[in-house]
Amino acid sequence: MPHKIYKMSFASVYPHYVAKAEKKERTKAQVDELIHWLTGYDATGLDAALADERDFEAFFAHAPALNPNRKLIKGVVCGVRVEEIVEPLMQEIRYLDKLIDELARGKKFENIKR
Repeated sequence: MPHKIYKMSFASVYPHYVAKAEKKERTKAQVDELIHWLTGYDATGLDAALADERDFEAFFAHAPALNPNRKLIKGVVCGVRVEEIVEPLMQEIRYLDKLIDELARGKKFENIKR
């Protein structure tokens, strides 16, 4: 049975990513740059994904260019090691979560983008 998060709209979660970053003195622009790095969405594409409220499944399925270096993302999100997640879509979602976590924790921006 698919996870509920797959059917959540990316637009409903995006403000939480931005708020988490801004709470730690980071910016929406940095969040957007990480999304671009991970998925290939440019500003226009990201705006379209937010406007049409596509779910996470569609968000990643239509990503222009998933970054091959995303496989270098390691660590724990929600108690699970991202590199050990078997289900591909959940792994993509957790890669994004991990990038936002690292941004919010103050990791050097240049180092977040592997």
